[in-house]
Amino acid sequence: MQPMNQIPVVMLMGPTGAGKSATALDLAREFGCEIVNVDSAQVYRGMDIGTAKASPVERRAVPHHLLDLCDPAEAYSAARFRADALAAIDEIRARQRVPLLVGGTGLYFKALLEGLSDLPAADSFIRAGLHAELEVSGSQALHARLAQVDPQTAARVHPNDPQRILRALEVHAQTGQPMSALLADPARKALPFPTAAWVLAPATRENLHARLARRFHAMLERGFINEVAGLWSRGDLSADMPALRAVGYRAVWCYLEGQTSYTQMVEQAIAATRQLAKRQFTWFRGMSEVSWWNSDEAGLNGRLQQAFAKLL
Repeated sequence: MQPMNQIPVVMLMGPTGAGKSATALDLAREFGCEIVNVDSAQVYRGMDIGTAKASPVERRAVPHHLLDLCDPAEAYSAARFRADALAAIDEIRARQRVPLLVGGTGLYFKALLEGLSDLPAADSFIRAGLHAELEVSGSQALHARLAQVDPQTAARVHPNDPQRILRALEVHAQTGQPMSALLADPARKALPFPTAAWVLAPATRENLHARLARRFHAMLERGFINEVAGLWSRGDLSADMPALRAVGYRAVWCYLEGQTSYTQMVEQAIAATRQLAKRQFTWFRGMSEVSWWNSDEAGLNGRLQQAFAKLL
C-alpha cells in the first residue's frame, strides 16, 4: 500500500474543446483514477449538453466528483470549490486512488494551488449603488470604469459579466485598492500532497476554432435548445445569473426570448466559445510550474501515460 502522502494529485487543465475529458477518461481507466470536475458550469444540475458533462455511461465507468452540486438558481464560488475539491481529494487518496482534476476554470485551479485572499465581505449599501448605476449605464460603462481603477482585473473580466465587474468595483470602493493587488498576495496554503499540473492545448488556434464550431453543432443535434428551454420555462431564472452565463447558454436564451434569429444564435454562441478559449489560453499561460502538451500531437495519449506512470 502506497503511503497516502506520496499519492499524487494530477491536474489536467486547458481551453475548452481541447480534448481534456476524453484524455482524462483514458488515463483514469488505465491507472484507476477518479476524476474531479474543475469546470464552473458543470457543478449545476440540468446543464449537461451545453457544458459537455460526462455521460451516465462514462460516470459508471469512472467515478466523477463535483458534478451536479447545485441548482442553476444558486451561486457557486471559488472558495466553495476549494473546500469541496480538498474534501474529494482526501476521500480519493484514502481509497489509495489518484485524483485526476480536469477542467478549464483557471480560477478554480489557482484557488486550489494558492489559496484565496481574504477579500472584504459584500457591502449591501455599496452594492445597491453599483446596481443602480448598472441599470442606468450598463455593464460596458462599468467595465470601462473598472479598467481605470483596476486594469488587471478588467483585462480578465468580460465587459458583459456584471457580477464580476460589480464585485471588483465594490472591493475597490471598500479598500481603496485594486482587487488584483489584493489577490496577488494570497494567504498561501501549501497543499499536503505532491501535484503535477498539465495544460492540454493545441499548438495553433485554427484547429481549435474548427473543433469548437463542430462541437456546438453537435450539441444542437443532441437537444441543447430543449435543455435551455427547460431552464427558461422554470420562470425563476434569468440570463444574468452566474449559471446562465456559461458559454452558449446566454445565446440560446436570447434566441428563445425572440431577441435573435437561429443563425445569429449559432454565430454568437460559437464566437463566445472562441472568446472563452482565448481567455483560458491567457490564464494558463500566466500560471507557473505547469507542463504544456500539444493536444493535436499524434501519440499524445501514449506519452501522457508514460508521464503518468513516472508520477506513480
